[in-house]
Amino acid sequence: MVVVNKNIRERAGTGAVPSRSKKYQMKAYVFPGQGAQFSGMGKDLYNLNPAAQNLFRQADDVLGYSLSKVMFEGTDEELRQTKITQPAIFVHAAITYLIAEDVEQPTAVAGHSLGEFSALVAAGALDFPSALRLVAERALAMQAATDAVPGTMAAVLGLEDDIIEEACAAIEEVVVPANYNTNGQLVISGSVEGVEKASKVLTDLGARRVVPLPVGGAFHSPLMQPAQDRLRAAIEEARFRPPACEIYQNTDAQPSTDPDEIKTKLIAQLTGPVRWTQTIKNIMAAGINDFVEVGGKGKILAGLIRKVDRGANVVQL
Repeated sequence: MVVVNKNIRERAGTGAVPSRSKKYQMKAYVFPGQGAQFSGMGKDLYNLNPAAQNLFRQADDVLGYSLSKVMFEGTDEELRQTKITQPAIFVHAAITYLIAEDVEQPTAVAGHSLGEFSALVAAGALDFPSALRLVAERALAMQAATDAVPGTMAAVLGLEDDIIEEACAAIEEVVVPANYNTNGQLVISGSVEGVEKASKVLTDLGARRVVPLPVGGAFHSPLMQPAQDRLRAAIEEARFRPPACEIYQNTDAQPSTDPDEIKTKLIAQLTGPVRWTQTIKNIMAAGINDFVEVGGKGKILAGLIRKVDRGANVVQL
């Protein structure tokens, strides 16, 4: 059972991260992205916790519609709509973190794609409503870019990263490495024709499998440039604070603490790859072996992290 954190108002409203339990252990908190949604998400938090109820109401007010109703009662198909999926996953992860009691101060945070916004809230760089506004704008911008130029993605299993990178670079149509998820799993993204051509080439090169993903957009590819342009203004206008811990960002897998640098990387994320494999390796190279996965249906990031390094310890919040 999740209980109310006494500092919930400060944490949700100002973005400040208060002192945690006196116990201290080096831990990285990680937050999932699109694909972690599930029907009924957040309903247990709402039913058990007054603080969660307040935050769900705040989210509905920020968005101007009842996201909570869709999260609690919506179908899988409704939750797959980008404009719903992204706010829903963010809200679930952020609220799970914000209301948790006796959570140690993170040594570092990281998020997979969309999850980077939840990580920023956990680190105190963004407050909950400001982050949600950016997530909502990001979702609408990505949906508009997808509607304008359809694209797709595919997971490539069993090939070295450099082989995939070289194969994609040799194809004339738009296709690029998009998600470096774990050892032996890299997602490519681009135009429908580009991904189809790359899938055939990579199969011929010895990929164990190339799995088309059920998405309508070429996320983390140059086809998201219109979305990046639209989101840039919103991110630049938002108030970011210095985070209370390092945030490892997707674009370069390196830790950031400077608000301007965080903004720049967050903007670049829409057209750049998610370097998750490199992120986990860098966090562990910094001496952090303990990870806490927060939000979503759980164990998605845990599986990826353990494939990157079997020595990692991952628990769910």
